[in-house]
Amino acid sequence: MKKLWAAPVAALGAVAAHDLLQRKHAILRNFPLVGHARFWLEAVGPELRQYIVASNDEERPFSRDQRRWVYASAKLENNYFGFGSDNDLEHSSGNMIVHHKTFGSAYPTHGRVGQEARLPAAKVLGGARGRRHAFRPASVVNISGMSYGSLSGNAIEAINRGAAAAGCLHNTGEGAVSRYHRNGGGDLIFQIGTAYFGCRDEEGRFSLPRLQELVASAPIRAIEVKLSQGAKPGLGGVLPAPKVSREISETRGVPMGVDCLSPSRHAEFHDVDSMLDFVEMIAEETGLPVGIKSAVGDMEFWRDLATQMESRERGVDFISVDGGEGGTGASPLIFTDAVSLPFRIGFSRVYREFASRGLHEDVVFIGAGKLGLPDNAVVAFALGADMVSVAREAMLAAGCIQAQKCHTGECPTGVATQNAWLEHGLDPVLKGERVANYLRTVRRDLLKVAETCGVEHPALIGPRDLEVLDHLTDGRMLDEVYGYEPGWGLPSAADRAAIIAIMAETDEEETATEGPPETAERGRASTEMASKEPGADSL
Repeated sequence: MKKLWAAPVAALGAVAAHDLLQRKHAILRNFPLVGHARFWLEAVGPELRQYIVASNDEERPFSRDQRRWVYASAKLENNYFGFGSDNDLEHSSGNMIVHHKTFGSAYPTHGRVGQEARLPAAKVLGGARGRRHAFRPASVVNISGMSYGSLSGNAIEAINRGAAAAGCLHNTGEGAVSRYHRNGGGDLIFQIGTAYFGCRDEEGRFSLPRLQELVASAPIRAIEVKLSQGAKPGLGGVLPAPKVSREISETRGVPMGVDCLSPSRHAEFHDVDSMLDFVEMIAEETGLPVGIKSAVGDMEFWRDLATQMESRERGVDFISVDGGEGGTGASPLIFTDAVSLPFRIGFSRVYREFASRGLHEDVVFIGAGKLGLPDNAVVAFALGADMVSVAREAMLAAGCIQAQKCHTGECPTGVATQNAWLEHGLDPVLKGERVANYLRTVRRDLLKVAETCGVEHPALIGPRDLEVLDHLTDGRMLDEVYGYEPGWGLPSAADRAAIIAIMAETDEEETATEGPPETAERGRASTEMASKEPGADSL
C-alpha cells in the first residue's frame, strides 16, 4: 500500500517544489499545488460561462475581457478577440464609436512599428511658464500615483522597472520616495500629499529644505500637489494598520501598526490664491514643473483657479484630473461609489473652464481613472487630455487578479500587501518586464487608432472624431455631448506642428533601422539631433 502512494506523493512533492522555486507566477509561489486550480479555471472559463456565471463584460471594476487584454498584452500573448464584439450595441446607450477615415496625413505604421511605438507628449511640461527644467515627456502613457505602503515594495520596484524600460514617468503617490522607487531606474513624478510624507519636518509640516534634498537625490522630473483622488475624494489618504510595517513607518515617519491617516486638506494653503503661491514657490526653488491632482466635484474651485491664471503671472504647469471610477486606495463605500464625478464628465467640465478663457493650450492636461484601456484613453485624448496615467491596469500587468483585498493586506499575488510571505512571490524583475510590455502595447494601440483617424498622434484626435450612440437609433459627436466649441480638445497650432514633425522623424528613424546598416545609422543620428533641439527635452 505504501508503494502505491509513494509515486503520487513524490509527484506532488516535485510539483510543489517547482512551484516554490519558480518566479513567473506569484500565485503558485505563494500557494503551491492549489494555485494551479486558478489557471485551470481561467483556461476553461470561456466554455463554462456559456452556461453559468457572468458574461465577459459584466464584472467590475474591470471586466473579464479587459483583464484578459491586459494579461495577454503583459505576457506578449495574442490579445486579439474573435467572433465579434461582446458589447451590447443593440440595446444599450453610451457606446463610444471612433470615426475612421478613408484618407489621412498619418504615415501607415501597421505591421512595422509594433511594440516599440514611440509616443512623446504633444506639449512640453513646464514649457508655457518657462520652468528651468521643463521637458517633453517621452510617453503619453505613464504610471499614476500609487504609494509604497498601498503597494508592496516588490510591486513598486516592478512598476518602476517597467516604467524605465518603456520610457514612462512613475508617480510616487503620496507615500514618499522609497528605496524601491530607486531600484528600477525610472524617472519619477513626486507627489506631495496633505501629510507631506518625504518632505516634512518633525511636526509633520511641509519642509522646503527636505524637498530640495529629496529632489537632489532622486530622479524626480516633476512635482504633483495632490488635492484629492478618485478613490477617496476629499477624504485624505488611508493606509490601514495591517499595512503599516516597520519600513513604511520609517519611510513615512508614522507609528507602526496604526492606521496612517492623511488630513483631508493641506495645511500650507487654504484657498486658490495661497495654493498658487505655494506652487510658484516650489517651482522657483526646484526649477521643476509643478501641477495639481484632483477629482472633480464642486466647480467653484476650478472657476477660481482658471480666473486667477488668466493674468498668466502665476499658474500650474499641469492638471491631473482623476475620475471617480479610480480606485487603488482604501476608502468607505460611499466615497468609492458616490463622491466625485466620473472622468469624462469631470474632465470635460474642467477643460471647458480653461478653454473658455483661452488657457487650455498653456496647461498640460493629464487624465486618470480606468484610462489604461485604449478605448477609454482615446476618449480622454479627444476631450483634450495630453497624457494619461494608469494605476490598476499596471497592477494587473504586475500580477493582480482583482481579488479586491487591497485594503486588508492579504493580496494573494503580493501586489497590494506588506505581508512578507505574500510579497516574496512577486519577482520584480520578471513582473517589471510584463509592466513594460503592457505599457508599450497601450502606446502601440493608441498609435494604430490615431492612424485610423488619419492623424499622426493620439493628441490630434479631436471631439469630432468620436460619436456617442443612443442605442441604434441616434448618435451625437463628442463635442455636442460635452459642449465643446470648435478647436477645443486639441493642442495649439504650434504644438500640433511640433509633434507632427517629431512623429515624422520617428517614422524616418524606424524605417531607417529596418534598412542597411548605414541607413539605420543616419536614422538614429537624425533622432538624436531632434532630441537636442530647444524645447524638445528642456527649455
